[in-house]
Amino acid sequence: MRLLLFTAVLFSTHPVNAQSASPEEVRRILSEHCWHCHGADAEQRQGGLRLDQLAAALQGGDSGKPAIIPGDHSGSELIRRLTSTDPDLMMPPPDAAKRPAAADIELLRSWIADGAAWDEHWAFTRPQKQALPVPEFTSPVDSFVAARLQQHGLQFSPEASPHELCRRLYLDLIGLPPTPQQLRDFDENGFDVTVDMLLKHPAFGQKWARQWLDLARYSDTNGFEKDLKREQWIWRDWVIDAINQDLPWNQFIISQIAGDLLPEATQSERIATGFLRNSMINEEGAIIPEEFRMAEMFDRLDCIGKSVLGLTTQCAQCHTHKYDPLTHTEYYGMFAFLNNTYEAQSWVYTKEQEKKQ
Repeated sequence: MRLLLFTAVLFSTHPVNAQSASPEEVRRILSEHCWHCHGADAEQRQGGLRLDQLAAALQGGDSGKPAIIPGDHSGSELIRRLTSTDPDLMMPPPDAAKRPAAADIELLRSWIADGAAWDEHWAFTRPQKQALPVPEFTSPVDSFVAARLQQHGLQFSPEASPHELCRRLYLDLIGLPPTPQQLRDFDENGFDVTVDMLLKHPAFGQKWARQWLDLARYSDTNGFEKDLKREQWIWRDWVIDAINQDLPWNQFIISQIAGDLLPEATQSERIATGFLRNSMINEEGAIIPEEFRMAEMFDRLDCIGKSVLGLTTQCAQCHTHKYDPLTHTEYYGMFAFLNNTYEAQSWVYTKEQEKKQ
C-alpha cells in the first residue's frame, strides 16, 4: 500500500506524442461531444448509434452506414457528419452548445486513418508489467521519468545536496522538516537507512492518512445545522495504524467496506467500517429520519465510487451513466448491498471493557 500511496500520482495518463491521436485523446473528444446522444444510456441514444464501443461504431446506427471504417477516414460516417455543413446531417446538430474544434476533428481523422486503435479506459484494464523504457536506470520510477524527459528533450535536474535531499525525504514521508541533529544523522547514516527509519515513524501514517481521510469525508462533527460533535476519531486512528503497518491494499479496502461481515470479525475490523459512517448526519427535530438515511446512503455510494473505483457514480442514481460504464441497475445493486442494515451507530470498547464483558 505504501507503494500505491507514494507513486500513484507520479505519472500522467495524457498522451505524450501530439503527432498521432491516442485512444485517450479520442475518448476525450467523443465523451465531450458525442456520448451524450450516442453513449451507454439507451433512453437518450439517438439514431441507434453507440460511439462508446468500437464494435457498435463499426456497425453503425439506423442509417446502416458504419460510423468508423478503420483506415478509411473519408468513408467513415463519423468524419462526414462532423465536417458537414448541411443542418440535416451535421453533428453535433446546429443547436448544440459546443462543437469540436478543427484540431479535434483532425485528431479523429488521423486516428481512423491509422487504424482506429481502441483501448478500454485505463481504470478498467488489468495492469500489465512493462519493460523499463530506459534500462540503464535501476529504479523503475527513474526509468519512466527519464523516458518522458527524453521525449520532451529535457534533462534531470542537478543532484540535490545531501541536506536538500534529507529535507525532501522528511517532508515527503512524514510531513515534518528534519532537525539539525537529524540532518547530521543523515550525513552519517545515508539515504536508505533514513528512508527505513522514516517509514517506521508514527508520523508516516499520520501524514499519508490525510489523503484517504479527505476522500472518505472524515469529520468529528455531524455537518448539518448545529454541527454537533461525534466520536469518529477511532476510525481515523485505524487508518493511520493500517498505513503504518503496511496493510495490503485489498485488506485495507475489504475491512472498510465489509469488515463487520468477515468471519468472526474482530473489533478492529468493525472499526474499519467507520469508512461508511462519515456521512453528514442531520439530527434536527423536524427531519424525516428515512429521508436523511437515504441521503447518507447516496453519499456512501458516491464516496466508494470516487475513493475506491476512481469513478463518479452520482449520475447513475437517476439514469445509466452517460460517460462511465455504470448502469442504473448496477448502481442500485451496490445500493442494495449497503442498504442491508439500519444500524445507526457502532460501539467500541476498551480492552478492559471487553474483558469485563
